[in-house]
Amino acid sequence: MAEHKTEQTKSSVNAFISSIENERRCRDADVLIQLMSKLTGELPRMWGPSIVGFGSYHYKYDSGHEGDSLIVSFSPRKQNLVVYIMPGFSDCAHLLEKLGKFKTGKSCLYINKLDDVDLSILSELIDDSVTKMRLRYS
Repeated sequence: MAEHKTEQTKSSVNAFISSIENERRCRDADVLIQLMSKLTGELPRMWGPSIVGFGSYHYKYDSGHEGDSLIVSFSPRKQNLVVYIMPGFSDCAHLLEKLGKFKTGKSCLYINKLDDVDLSILSELIDDSVTKMRLRYS
């Protein structure tokens, strides 16, 4: 069976955030930690070397592959902040059109800096994602 690429670790979130060289990225990470903690009611945990996650769920595919993953998370990469919206964006157009400047991948929201987006809309997007994940995996 394939090894899980992203697993929860015992690494310190504070040490990871403190190691970020870009001051703006560090401040943005602090804002996301406060926001995601409030929306999930969960403490931040490191998943792998560079993802800060909140909550988890257990999945099992028909193939038998199973594991644990994050309900919501982010990674403060050098190029941008990546917010992982696990259900994806297929029914979020009404929020995305009001969010601001961003790009998306399958379940990744790429933001250069939090000043580029409306934090209240980002909060709605994250809250919606958390609700969907908890309903799907409860």
